[in-house]
Amino acid sequence: MTLSIARATSTHWHKSRLHFRHTLSSISSKMETFSTTADTTTPSPIVELRQYQLHPSQTSLYTQHTIQSAQLRKNLPLAFFGFPETGGIPLNTAVHLYHYPGGHDERLQQRSALAKKEGWKEYLGHVKTCMMQQSSEIFVEAGLVNDFDEIKGLKCWVDDDGANGNGKNTSKQKQKSIIEMRKYQLKLGYDTVPKFLELFTDALPSKLKAAGTHPSTQLVSVLVSDVGSLNTVYEVWKHGGEIIGQDEAFCGFQAMEQSRQASRGAGKWRNGIAQIAELAVTFETTILKPVEFSPLR
Repeated sequence: MTLSIARATSTHWHKSRLHFRHTLSSISSKMETFSTTADTTTPSPIVELRQYQLHPSQTSLYTQHTIQSAQLRKNLPLAFFGFPETGGIPLNTAVHLYHYPGGHDERLQQRSALAKKEGWKEYLGHVKTCMMQQSSEIFVEAGLVNDFDEIKGLKCWVDDDGANGNGKNTSKQKQKSIIEMRKYQLKLGYDTVPKFLELFTDALPSKLKAAGTHPSTQLVSVLVSDVGSLNTVYEVWKHGGEIIGQDEAFCGFQAMEQSRQASRGAGKWRNGIAQIAELAVTFETTILKPVEFSPLR
């Protein structure tokens, strides 16, 4: 009986050892597959939101040097540059958005290359004393940006460099158009942002097609935070300026107000926002005026 137990124990140990080796082999194979896949994965585009809080007495000087050095900044995929007129973002804050199709690696490479340019070093020497605080956050564009023909996304503005798809961007347009950034700070939780996007996507057509919406109003992008304050979502809207086929340039504030009034009559949008409100901790809006070299303007 003792011999039988010993044989059974030996057989069990031998099988366990073979199973362990098979498991290690399987894990190693999967790791090699993962490594190969990871090396060939296309990088995901990112959007960087940078905000520079300026000293009120130095804002004009900063703006002057920044406009004079605008061509240097075009070495980066700049989508927007402007200053708040009113709203949640403090006044005298330079707000800029960059769209990097190549993700974090492209951002690092392009910013490192720009930092080596003598012209950029000279520019920073002029403006560094104007800044009191700087911040940088990374976002990704929500998938719904690709699902709606009405939403161009930020890359379109980088590529067109302010042409707005019609090959022109006159002084009247840049003087009258405004950019509206609507910020949602959502509750913590893995499912909060997906639930927000589900509700937003379902309700959005009602708002975009609401009767009375000003024809110049357009949703530029929807951004979801990736690095920085998490569970943050921004809507980026453009109001006013020129409309293809019309010579008149429309006031951004009037266009925004008209579109807001129209959206309040969109029942599905109202219901969607009511449900979104239960996911949000805070909600704020900021109206920004684009500078003359901003592609989005």
